[in-house]
Amino acid sequence: MLFTSIKFLIFFFMASILYYVLPHKFQWFWLLICSYFFYMVLNPKYEILIAASTIITYLSGLLIENANKISNEKKSIQLKKMWVFASFSINFGILFLFKYYNFFNESLSRLLHVFSISNHAPSFEYLLPLGISFYTLQALSYTVDVYRKDVRAEKNIGKFALFVSFFPQVVAGPIEKSKNMLHQFDENHSFNYDRVKNGLLLMLWGVFIKIVISDRLAVLINTVYKSPNNYKGFTIFIATLFFSFQIYCDFMSYSDIARGAVEVLGFKVTNNFHQPYLSKTIKEFWSNWHISLTSWFKDYLYFPLGGNISGKSRDNYNIMIVFLISGLWHGATFNFIIWGGLHGIYQITENFTKPLRKRIVKTLKIKTEVFSFKFFQVFITFMLVNFAWIFFRASSLSTAITIIKNIFYFNPWVLINGSIFKLGLDSKDFQFALVGIILVLTVDILRRTKNLRNVLAKQNIMFRWITYVGAALVILIFGLYGPGYSMQQFIYSQF
Repeated sequence: MLFTSIKFLIFFFMASILYYVLPHKFQWFWLLICSYFFYMVLNPKYEILIAASTIITYLSGLLIENANKISNEKKSIQLKKMWVFASFSINFGILFLFKYYNFFNESLSRLLHVFSISNHAPSFEYLLPLGISFYTLQALSYTVDVYRKDVRAEKNIGKFALFVSFFPQVVAGPIEKSKNMLHQFDENHSFNYDRVKNGLLLMLWGVFIKIVISDRLAVLINTVYKSPNNYKGFTIFIATLFFSFQIYCDFMSYSDIARGAVEVLGFKVTNNFHQPYLSKTIKEFWSNWHISLTSWFKDYLYFPLGGNISGKSRDNYNIMIVFLISGLWHGATFNFIIWGGLHGIYQITENFTKPLRKRIVKTLKIKTEVFSFKFFQVFITFMLVNFAWIFFRASSLSTAITIIKNIFYFNPWVLINGSIFKLGLDSKDFQFALVGIILVLTVDILRRTKNLRNVLAKQNIMFRWITYVGAALVILIFGLYGPGYSMQQFIYSQF
């Protein structure tokens, strides 16, 4: 049940209507039913996994809180650490089995083969449970928050189950912390026309950028990245550039639809994006891209490792560890590890060269507040991010290497001889894709200083409805439907 499907539209409409009809004390229970139904439709076999994660973290929270009541401080801390360890071990054990076991097993086999040793460990064939990486982190944040006494242990297992499985965010986030989300299930959310309208507008925008822009870009990208040996130079560069905007539109689409859905229901979740492609440094990029994941790794991994309080060398080490694990979290391949490692190297290099860059700016009397300098910073940051995306998108490490080799080929004529229009997108679709990218960037720039939904709300009713109907018509007319096209799964839902 994709967010962009008619099935989800019907499901969400019915879920929302009944949600507001029911008395407040039953609303959370109805959302729990909806959430488990939503996940069951996605893959009923793996409903037991999300239930297991829920029960484990729920019990760990109660046991940790009970340990807080022990008068012997040393014994109390030992017990709390034991329950935290148990919660993390079991949850990560499940995640490892379903997501990483085959990867590490195959890697071990290759290593042992070098020494002529056979690996007899079995491999398993099964689908990756949707959303397992997301709901596992969300559940474990609760364990840590209870341990730190940031929240009290939730006594109602039903409400905690809703926190883990809440259907707008269970598949691809945002990853919410328990201290930000759990209390909202106790609040009374009555129907509010303006809030519901704003939520639906955000959902409409999400559907628009997914079906009209992201899925259109995917056609050309899939063609090139499926057979990278057949393409060189500008063709690969354009495909890679398109992927930068595909994944941006794709993930922002999911996040905006999720945020819009929870807003309709009266809740608030983290905004995962804050104009990341307008960032002037890699550090700033990660402050604005997938914000909920960045925040999770910062609070529950980077700071526990020591953060930056133990000197620059230790800080750089911690940064690298975080980014390597972040890469592995995204996918069980060396591609993702390299992608994460590249971003770690980028940020460490930024930190290392900061004094030198300041000295150059001072010596050459470079104006840093002018548009040209800021544009240069944004351009360099984007190109570094764009290069790293190659490893993210490529199906294998060898494919990524082939793409990098073939991209360094000068063939600008593909832009004028029409060959670029033979990759799944004809000239009209290609031009429409470019317009879509410009539109997204324009909206991003405007969002830096304005709340566009509030701006639209202040316009005359005729203009507003022309905008609503126009957006819906563009989705219906220019969205990719019919023979030759299939509705694309959200990229981050695969993690």
